[in-house]
Amino acid sequence: MPEPAPLDPEQLAAYFAVMEVGSLLQHAVEQQLRDEGGLSYIQFQILAVVGESAEGRQRMTDVADRLVHSRSGLTYQVAQLAERGLVAKESSPEDERSVIVALTPQGRELLERVMAGHVEVVRGLFFTPLNDEDVTALGDVLGRVRDHMRTVPPRSAAPRRRRGN
Repeated sequence: MPEPAPLDPEQLAAYFAVMEVGSLLQHAVEQQLRDEGGLSYIQFQILAVVGESAEGRQRMTDVADRLVHSRSGLTYQVAQLAERGLVAKESSPEDERSVIVALTPQGRELLERVMAGHVEVVRGLFFTPLNDEDVTALGDVLGRVRDHMRTVPPRSAAPRRRRGN
């Protein structure tokens, strides 16, 4: 098997810039979430994804697929959030094998409380140096990369097929 061609200097620079931006932003976001809500980043993501739905409820498998997180790791994190009274786990009325995660009033209050600081960190670090055209272009480029990556995801990112499909 032939050795793959190395990345050219522009590709390498772009790759390292994306990785560094992601690391710097994630570090700042994680610090804010710990300080303001005692949350890890994945716990915040769980609350935010569940809170996106109008009824504040999501199937665990849908949350895991969306967050690109292992199902066992998600189960652990949801248990931690449930212990704090931030979410409740319920059986699905449609499928007894499915587990539903639902925000509690305390979970919704905490999510609303940390969201303002979260937006401030993201806007201040990530969006401040960009103009509207940059944001549009970046969203387009990263959206295409994300969509491509989801066609060959790691096992934890592969959406589950629903029964009957």
